Amino acid sequence: MVSQHVHTDVSNALNVLKQGGLILYPTDTVWGIGCDASNYEAVQKVYQLKKRDDSKALICLVNNYRMLEKHVDNVPEMAYTILDVALKPTTIIYDHPAGIAENLIAPDNTLAIRVVKHRFCEELIKQLKKPLVSTSANISGQPTPKSFEEISDDILKGVDYVVNLQNEKKESQPSSIIKLGNDGIVQIIRS
Repeated sequence: MVSQHVHTDVSNALNVLKQGGLILYPTDTVWGIGCDASNYEAVQKVYQLKKRDDSKALICLVNNYRMLEKHVDNVPEMAYTILDVALKPTTIIYDHPAGIAENLIAPDNTLAIRVVKHRFCEELIKQLKKPLVSTSANISGQPTPKSFEEISDDILKGVDYVVNLQNEKKESQPSSIIKLGNDGIVQIIRS
Protein backbone atom coordinates (compact mmCIF):
# COMPACT_ATOMS: atom_id res chain seq x y z
CA MET A 1 0.00 0.00 0.00
CA VAL A 2 1.44 3.35 -1.06
CA SER A 3 0.89 6.20 1.43
CA GLN A 4 -0.64 9.51 0.32
CA HIS A 5 2.71 11.24 0.89
CA VAL A 6 4.52 8.76 -1.39
CA HIS A 7 1.67 8.93 -3.92
CA THR A 8 2.03 12.75 -4.12
CA ASP A 9 5.80 12.50 -4.61
CA VAL A 10 5.38 9.81 -7.29
CA SER A 11 2.86 12.00 -9.12
CA ASN A 12 5.07 15.12 -8.95
CA ALA A 13 8.20 13.21 -10.02
CA LEU A 14 6.30 11.55 -12.87
CA ASN A 15 5.21 14.94 -14.26
CA VAL A 16 8.83 16.18 -14.23
CA LEU A 17 10.16 12.98 -15.84
CA LYS A 18 7.56 13.08 -18.63
CA GLN A 19 8.67 16.64 -19.45
CA GLY A 20 12.32 15.58 -19.73
CA GLY A 21 13.30 16.94 -16.33
CA LEU A 22 15.63 15.66 -13.62
CA ILE A 23 14.66 14.45 -10.17
CA LEU A 24 16.60 13.87 -6.96
CA TYR A 25 15.19 10.80 -5.25
CA PRO A 26 15.87 8.07 -2.70
CA THR A 27 16.70 4.60 -4.01
CA ASP A 28 17.44 1.22 -2.44
CA THR A 29 21.06 2.41 -2.16
CA VAL A 30 22.02 6.11 -2.17
CA TRP A 31 20.17 9.29 -3.15
CA GLY A 32 20.08 9.43 -6.93
CA ILE A 33 19.74 11.87 -9.78
CA GLY A 34 17.23 10.43 -12.21
CA CYS A 35 15.50 10.91 -15.51
CA ASP A 36 13.55 8.92 -18.09
CA ALA A 37 16.12 6.43 -19.42
CA SER A 38 14.61 6.61 -22.92
CA ASN A 39 14.99 10.41 -23.23
CA TYR A 40 18.32 11.34 -24.86
CA GLU A 41 18.11 15.04 -23.92
CA ALA A 42 17.25 14.27 -20.28
CA VAL A 43 20.20 11.85 -20.04
CA GLN A 44 22.45 14.58 -21.48
CA LYS A 45 21.25 16.94 -18.70
CA VAL A 46 22.34 14.36 -16.09
CA TYR A 47 25.85 14.22 -17.57
CA GLN A 48 26.00 18.04 -17.61
CA LEU A 49 24.80 18.35 -13.99
CA LYS A 50 27.35 15.79 -12.79
CA LYS A 51 30.07 17.37 -15.00
CA ARG A 52 30.70 13.88 -16.25
CA ASP A 53 31.94 12.56 -19.57
CA ASP A 54 29.12 10.64 -21.24
CA SER A 55 31.47 7.76 -22.01
CA LYS A 56 31.04 6.85 -18.32
CA ALA A 57 27.70 5.11 -18.52
CA LEU A 58 24.99 5.51 -15.90
CA ILE A 59 22.89 2.89 -14.10
CA CYS A 60 19.24 2.24 -14.97
CA LEU A 61 16.61 0.98 -12.57
CA VAL A 62 13.78 -1.34 -13.56
CA ASN A 63 10.99 -2.55 -11.28
CA ASN A 64 10.82 -6.23 -12.23
CA TYR A 65 12.29 -9.01 -14.38
CA ARG A 66 9.73 -8.39 -17.13
CA MET A 67 11.01 -4.82 -17.63
CA LEU A 68 14.62 -6.08 -17.44
CA GLU A 69 13.91 -8.60 -20.22
CA LYS A 70 12.32 -5.87 -22.35
CA HIS A 71 15.54 -3.81 -22.24
CA VAL A 72 18.21 -6.52 -22.54
CA ASP A 73 18.29 -8.64 -25.69
CA ASN A 74 19.37 -11.78 -23.85
CA VAL A 75 19.39 -11.90 -20.03
CA PRO A 76 21.82 -14.69 -19.06
CA GLU A 77 20.36 -17.32 -16.69
CA MET A 78 23.21 -16.53 -14.29
CA ALA A 79 21.71 -13.04 -13.76
CA TYR A 80 18.59 -14.49 -12.14
CA THR A 81 20.70 -16.69 -9.88
CA ILE A 82 22.87 -13.75 -8.80
CA LEU A 83 19.85 -11.53 -8.15
CA ASP A 84 18.01 -14.23 -6.21
CA VAL A 85 20.93 -14.85 -3.81
CA ALA A 86 22.28 -11.28 -3.50
CA LEU A 87 22.30 -10.02 0.07
CA LYS A 88 22.46 -6.36 -0.95
CA PRO A 89 21.27 -4.31 -3.93
CA THR A 90 23.13 -5.59 -6.98
CA THR A 91 23.57 -3.91 -10.34
CA ILE A 92 24.46 -6.09 -13.30
CA ILE A 93 26.09 -4.87 -16.51
CA TYR A 94 24.42 -6.60 -19.47
CA ASP A 95 25.41 -6.92 -23.12
CA HIS A 96 23.17 -5.52 -25.88
CA PRO A 97 20.68 -3.20 -24.15
CA ALA A 98 17.57 -2.14 -26.07
CA GLY A 99 14.90 0.55 -25.95
CA ILE A 100 16.82 3.17 -23.98
CA ALA A 101 18.61 6.42 -24.89
CA GLU A 102 21.75 5.69 -26.91
CA ASN A 103 23.85 8.01 -24.70
CA LEU A 104 23.24 5.62 -21.79
CA ILE A 105 24.88 2.74 -23.61
CA ALA A 106 28.60 2.23 -22.89
CA PRO A 107 31.05 2.12 -25.84
CA ASP A 108 31.21 -1.70 -25.52
CA ASN A 109 27.39 -1.90 -26.03
CA THR A 110 26.58 -2.66 -22.38
CA LEU A 111 24.27 -1.16 -19.78
CA ALA A 112 24.21 -1.39 -15.98
CA ILE A 113 20.72 -2.26 -14.71
CA ARG A 114 19.40 -2.90 -11.21
CA VAL A 115 16.05 -4.49 -10.42
CA VAL A 116 15.16 -2.10 -7.61
CA LYS A 117 13.48 -3.14 -4.36
CA HIS A 118 12.29 0.20 -2.98
CA ARG A 119 8.67 1.23 -2.56
CA PHE A 120 8.98 4.73 -4.05
CA CYS A 121 11.17 3.65 -7.00
CA GLU A 122 9.02 0.63 -7.84
CA GLU A 123 5.86 2.75 -7.93
CA LEU A 124 7.48 5.54 -9.96
CA ILE A 125 8.90 3.12 -12.56
CA LYS A 126 5.58 1.24 -12.72
CA GLN A 127 3.76 4.47 -13.56
CA LEU A 128 6.48 5.80 -15.91
CA LYS A 129 6.46 2.42 -17.70
CA LYS A 130 10.15 2.94 -18.55
CA PRO A 131 13.51 2.44 -16.84
CA LEU A 132 14.78 5.26 -14.67
CA VAL A 133 18.32 6.61 -14.74
CA SER A 134 19.99 6.41 -11.34
CA THR A 135 23.35 7.98 -10.60
CA SER A 136 24.70 9.12 -7.28
CA ALA A 137 23.76 12.67 -6.26
CA ASN A 138 27.22 14.22 -6.56
CA ILE A 139 29.42 16.05 -9.03
CA SER A 140 31.71 13.56 -10.76
CA GLY A 141 34.89 12.97 -8.76
CA GLN A 142 33.37 14.11 -5.45
CA PRO A 143 32.40 11.64 -2.68
CA THR A 144 29.01 9.92 -2.92
CA PRO A 145 26.70 11.51 -0.32
CA LYS A 146 25.73 9.00 2.38
CA SER A 147 22.68 11.05 3.45
CA PHE A 148 20.44 13.80 2.08
CA GLU A 149 22.26 16.41 4.21
CA GLU A 150 25.53 15.70 2.35
CA ILE A 151 24.08 16.52 -1.11
CA SER A 152 25.67 19.71 -2.53
CA ASP A 153 23.71 22.84 -3.38
CA ASP A 154 24.85 22.49 -7.01
CA ILE A 155 22.97 19.21 -7.26
CA LEU A 156 19.92 20.44 -5.31
CA LYS A 157 19.64 23.51 -7.57
CA GLY A 158 20.39 21.53 -10.74
CA VAL A 159 17.40 19.17 -10.57
CA ASP A 160 13.79 20.04 -11.38
CA TYR A 161 12.22 18.20 -8.43
CA VAL A 162 13.44 16.90 -5.07
CA VAL A 163 11.41 13.97 -3.72
CA ASN A 164 10.36 14.80 -0.17
CA LEU A 165 11.35 11.54 1.54
CA GLN A 166 14.50 12.78 3.32
CA ASN A 167 13.41 11.35 6.67
CA GLU A 168 12.86 7.84 5.26
CA LYS A 169 16.33 7.52 3.75
CA LYS A 170 19.19 7.34 6.24
CA GLU A 171 22.88 6.46 5.65
CA SER A 172 23.40 4.06 2.79
CA GLN A 173 25.94 2.46 0.44
CA PRO A 174 26.15 2.09 -3.35
CA SER A 175 25.14 -1.22 -4.92
CA SER A 176 27.44 -4.07 -5.84
CA ILE A 177 28.22 -4.05 -9.57
CA ILE A 178 28.78 -7.24 -11.56
CA LYS A 179 29.55 -7.45 -15.28
CA LEU A 180 27.88 -10.46 -16.83
CA GLY A 181 28.78 -11.11 -20.45
CA ASN A 182 26.77 -13.28 -22.80
CA ASP A 183 30.01 -15.28 -23.10
CA GLY A 184 29.51 -16.48 -19.49
CA ILE A 185 32.34 -14.41 -18.01
CA VAL A 186 31.47 -12.85 -14.65
CA GLN A 187 33.48 -9.85 -13.36
CA ILE A 188 32.99 -8.14 -9.99
CA ILE A 189 33.36 -4.40 -10.63
CA ARG A 190 32.34 -3.14 -7.14
CA SER A 191 31.51 -5.40 -4.19
